[in-house]
Amino acid sequence: MRQATAMANAAGLVTGYALDALLGDPRQWHPVAGFGRAAGALEQRIYRPNRSAGAAFTVLAVGAPVLLGVAATLATRRRPVARAALVAAGTWTVLGGRTLRHESTVMARALRDGDLPAARGRLNHLCGRDPATLDEPELARATVESVAENTSDAVVAPLTWGALAGLPGLLGYRAANTLDAMVGHRSPRYARFGTPAARLDDLLNLVPARLTGLLTIAVAPAADGDRRAAWRIWRRDRNDHPSPNAGQCEAAMAGALGVRLGGRNVYFGRSETRPFLGDGPRPEARHLDRAARISGAVGLVALGLAAAYPLTVGRLVGAAARSVLRHVAAAGTRHGSTGGGTRHGVMGGGTAYRAVGGGARRRPTPGAGLASGDGAAGRVGAAGRVWRGSGR
Repeated sequence: MRQATAMANAAGLVTGYALDALLGDPRQWHPVAGFGRAAGALEQRIYRPNRSAGAAFTVLAVGAPVLLGVAATLATRRRPVARAALVAAGTWTVLGGRTLRHESTVMARALRDGDLPAARGRLNHLCGRDPATLDEPELARATVESVAENTSDAVVAPLTWGALAGLPGLLGYRAANTLDAMVGHRSPRYARFGTPAARLDDLLNLVPARLTGLLTIAVAPAADGDRRAAWRIWRRDRNDHPSPNAGQCEAAMAGALGVRLGGRNVYFGRSETRPFLGDGPRPEARHLDRAARISGAVGLVALGLAAAYPLTVGRLVGAAARSVLRHVAAAGTRHGSTGGGTRHGVMGGGTAYRAVGGGARRRPTPGAGLASGDGAAGRVGAAGRVWRGSGR
């Protein structure tokens, strides 16, 4: 049964990824859009300008999808086909790799055609910066940074949490990431209320962001990138970014493409100056197609790792746990009594001990193995996809 469950989770992840690659985001009735509306209604009811209210909001808004995932997992624990179908649907819902790559290529085409108004109008599909005064290099930089960060947020992180925690992990991560995009930014309204959501998102992305950086380095040659330069820039610059996670992705992408990211970001009503990442020139339209190729290659490798986890690492962890339980049970049997009375003995050092009988102990049932988430305001798009800008 455990093997069937692991295979169902792996099959669901692969199928969901394939659906996203072929179809992209659902055009209507996107569950993430519905979640965003529900979270917005909840915010209106419990909002207070403090972190306690923000913590309650985060627990309720993230806890509900997690519990839904747990209930679905329990309901399908003996139905692997149904489990695979649910995981596939969940994976398709939370992934956004195809849409991310599409936006990058659309922006590249507009910049190559010299159509700055169209490019500026398209930028809000990727991040929350004010595009009114941005020229081609700045529009290209914003796109590359968004592709780099959202490769983690919209592809690697959901697959990671799907592999580790199945359907609850998929839904919980997407809920937390959506809340961060909605309220996890520094504005007068959300400076304190949004902090719990932002911190939860940071925590859930600690491993996926670093994995994204390493995978970006590994696949750099797929887009004519320099793996050694990517490694050097990643090691040197990844911790210079104010976000604990975005710099991991952006530094690796800067090195892989041979460009320089960072600088002054202008949002609606405020601006931030970020440290430079990388040594090359500012990005151009040609770099956007390469960034999309790197993002796609990273997603494929991440899918392979995520699908393999339930069938390999998860089984190894489960086997190790069962081995420990067997040894504990065997030790208890050796030292226990099978009679009904009290037995005395003397240890090697002369110390008396007693084993109180009560019949042979039942061997514990082995536990199951592991089965198989911009500083500017976030946005739930018409198709339900929440895109983040380059860090908070």
